[in-house]
Amino acid sequence: MRMKEIKDFVAQFNVSIPLDESLIVRNRNRYYLLSKKLKQQVPKGFFYAGAYLGAVKGASFFPSFLLLSMMAEAKANKLVVDKKTAWLFICGRDIFKRGILKGDNLKKGDCTLILNEHNECLGFGKTTCNLRGETDANKVAVRNILDIGDFLRREKRKPKQQKSSHKLHGCSNKPCKPARK
Repeated sequence: MRMKEIKDFVAQFNVSIPLDESLIVRNRNRYYLLSKKLKQQVPKGFFYAGAYLGAVKGASFFPSFLLLSMMAEAKANKLVVDKKTAWLFICGRDIFKRGILKGDNLKKGDCTLILNEHNECLGFGKTTCNLRGETDANKVAVRNILDIGDFLRREKRKPKQQKSSHKLHGCSNKPCKPARK
């Protein structure tokens, strides 16, 4: 089975999505969804083609946000959160019970997609308690596993690495003084 990792990941959210397995291509550790025409034309060892679905790293599958959005369109485990909670989640924070607007029937340990009030998928997490029975609004209800702000946080860390590479090439962080004539 070519896409076992994808199916196993998706199943954690109590959903199945209709993916034509004949159009899924695994290149190294990454999965792509291609059209029939593209699949016929794509060379072996391609860098990127079609819709990126995710990657396998070790024993774990790391989904793309396209795959998460496809799952959110189906009847998956999902929570809708208020505006403030959505922002905090995108910033890498966990979700408190008080920020959940819809979908509080999940049990402890369930994987769930996190949606904002516009039904846009922001990422996913894992419930830390039975949401329906939880009365403490200030209790962490969902641990953040992956959110759309992750990419930006990783990009923000890169300049430090780039700064050190500039030093290797004779550059410094200080502006150069113009040469006197």
